[in-house]
Order: sequence, then C-alpha cells, then structure tokens
Amino acid sequence: MGKVQEFNDYRAMMNEKIMAADNKVIKRFFNLDTNAYADGALDVKTKEIVGLACSMVLRCDDCVKYHLGKCHESGVSDKEVFEVFSIASLIGGSIVIPHLRRAVEYWEALQEEQHV
Repeated sequence: MGKVQEFNDYRAMMNEKIMAADNKVIKRFFNLDTNAYADGALDVKTKEIVGLACSMVLRCDDCVKYHLGKCHESGVSDKEVFEVFSIASLIGGSIVIPHLRRAVEYWEALQEEQHV
C-alpha cells in the first residue's frame, strides 16, 4: 500500500471512530472545517492552497498531507505547489524545511499513485 492510500485509510478510520463518539462539539468543529473549504467568494482550489501554506507554517504534517491531496484533486500544478512551498518557507523560516521535504515526498507520491 502506498503512502497516500495509507494516510487516507488511517484518516478515514479514525474520523469514523471520532464521529461514532457522537460528541456535538467535535461534530460541529468538523462541519465548520468542511464548510470553510467549500466554494464561496474563494474557490476550493484557492482555499486549499491557503490551507496548505498555513499548515506548513504551523508545521502540521498531517494537515500538509491532507491539503496536498486536496490541492492535487483541485488541479494544482507542480509550479503552483512549489510557489506555495516557497511562500510557506519564507513566512515560516528555516524550521519549515523538514516539513517541506516531507511535503515534496508526499506530492510525488500523490502523482505516482494517480498513475498506477
């Protein structure tokens, strides 16, 4: 199983367990996240690009993977994603570099698994 499938399967499994707890606050928070990334004044692609940059600066590898996947689904190109990486690196500083490495690795995995 590839990196992308492993990440998506784990995320889906754990989200199912979290939702099964039927906690109103958690459900509302997840719903807020879903609605924030829906089409609006900004399109989904733009919102995912913003989410990716913020996730890199905040150094959340799971969030980076999630937003990379959504960027990939939204048709973000290699050049566009590397511009996002450059902005995130500029804003976040050198501490973002390890996350940048893992982001590039995951972006490549997304492209490879699409062609399999």
